[in-house]
Amino acid sequence: MRVAIASDHAAVDLKAALRAWLIDEGHEVADLGPDSHDSVDYPDFGFRLAEVVADGTAECGVALCGSGIGISIAVNRNPGVRCALISEPLSAALAREHNDANVIALGARLTGIDMAKACIQAFVTTPFAGGRHQRRVDKLANPPSQETA
Repeated sequence: MRVAIASDHAAVDLKAALRAWLIDEGHEVADLGPDSHDSVDYPDFGFRLAEVVADGTAECGVALCGSGIGISIAVNRNPGVRCALISEPLSAALAREHNDANVIALGARLTGIDMAKACIQAFVTTPFAGGRHQRRVDKLANPPSQETA
């Protein structure tokens, strides 16, 4: 699978460990930065990650920051992306199965490496269920107007 990964400065170490693990697992990984602990703005890296997932360059993405919250908000600004902030594997699987999430967000200050790996493993191995969930996912991309809601 083609996976894009990006972080802010707070999650550089977790990003590096997850990048190496994803490659060991056989995935093609695009590391979108940053490469140092110098302070950066998470929206810049979240927007870049969202672009490569939305345009199909990557099949899915892993977004990381200190809490996972800021970068998940940035990623979700792109209408072609559904980013889920995750802290355990069941939510990761349900985000894929029910919501067709294509980006997972994790907090480096809140999630250890083993839990992060378990979450990503559940995320990349769980297919979207479709069916009744497709109608709901379609509404995320094309919300009904206030008059018809």
